[in-house]
Amino acid sequence: MMDAAPIALAQPAPRHSLTARVVWGVRTVTIGGDAPVRVQSMTNTNTEDATATAIQVKELAQAGSELVRLTVNTPAAAAAVPHIREQLERMGVDVPLVGDFHYNGHTLLHDYPDCAQALSKYRINPGNVGRGSKKATQFAQMIETALRWDKPVRIGVNWGSLDQELLAQQMDANSRRAAPWDARQVMYEALVTSAVQSAADAVRLGMAPEQIVLSCKVSGVQDLVAVYRALAARCRHPLHLGLTEAGMGVRGITASSAALALLLQEGIGDTIRVSLTPQPGESRAQEVRVAAELLQALGLRAFAPSVSACPGCGRTSSSAFQTLAQRIDEHLRARMSEWRTLYPGVERLKVAVMGCIVNGPGESKHADIGISLPGNGESPAAPVFIDGEKTTTLRGEHIAEEFQRIVEDYVAQRCGRKE
Repeated sequence: MMDAAPIALAQPAPRHSLTARVVWGVRTVTIGGDAPVRVQSMTNTNTEDATATAIQVKELAQAGSELVRLTVNTPAAAAAVPHIREQLERMGVDVPLVGDFHYNGHTLLHDYPDCAQALSKYRINPGNVGRGSKKATQFAQMIETALRWDKPVRIGVNWGSLDQELLAQQMDANSRRAAPWDARQVMYEALVTSAVQSAADAVRLGMAPEQIVLSCKVSGVQDLVAVYRALAARCRHPLHLGLTEAGMGVRGITASSAALALLLQEGIGDTIRVSLTPQPGESRAQEVRVAAELLQALGLRAFAPSVSACPGCGRTSSSAFQTLAQRIDEHLRARMSEWRTLYPGVERLKVAVMGCIVNGPGESKHADIGISLPGNGESPAAPVFIDGEKTTTLRGEHIAEEFQRIVEDYVAQRCGRKE
């Protein structure tokens, strides 16, 4: 039998975007180019409540959000932004804040210069920055403010608030085609054209191309993929990805992951947001954790050690491995705030918690550290594997505690700083 060619290794395509920099104080978050794909989120508090908003920003930042967007829709909200920034500084939170403006952003940024200065970036929606003759003037006012304070902008188009004048022009042009496009294709073209033309307008007003981030958000997976492929082909601006109105729970997570993973694998996207509707009582930070897990699953980022665990079947004798997997996962995440400083590289650690002999030993050997708990009818023993080698076997009622200590010791020994 002739040797076959090796199967190509799967890896995301390289990105080709320019590099933007979002600055607050001494902290700079680089977007695009060779920078990591950044996680972004947005508060859902009333921005006028500076304390509640600052607390939620801190929660989002601690969960891993590298930029946090705030709604700035009223004079009171604009006046609150500097106070939010001050409270965050007192809490030791230096995450950049992005102001989300619609309809009256030109007025708020002009009338509240402390707000304009306290924000690290502005989001402009060309679909509602103004109508008719006012559109160009009010858009220019926002760009001029960004230039005055040296702030990057995100020009964010959304098909729920698409520029209707532009859409009408696209529809008229389509009606004159010998072979008219499908209505959905006309919508795609209007979205991309709105973003690209607005970016060109901003450049003509004096903004550097690398300081302009673009987005074209829609709520359908295939729609998002089609639009961003076209957008990436027509510009080199950093791109923000997000499936808008993704939904709640499993549906929102699945749809966002499907769309964003496809694009990220193609090298499209420099920042992402998973726009989940929180379930009652659920933390807003859930969307940040999903985004981080998505990037980690694709091998683009590493935020915390990963825990592999089998789903369970008739061979598994109890839920012990499920409980242990959950316990280890929660423990590792809880320790990351300290471990990031003490043990550089610990976020790439791979842990396996398995439930029977079929895949347990093998999967544990593939991990940095793993344990194979006894399944139905197996000997009541749990072998532990470290760096592919069996090192000990745990028995008795305190397997969870003993394995947790082994993990702690392994992290300290493998990832500890060398003197």
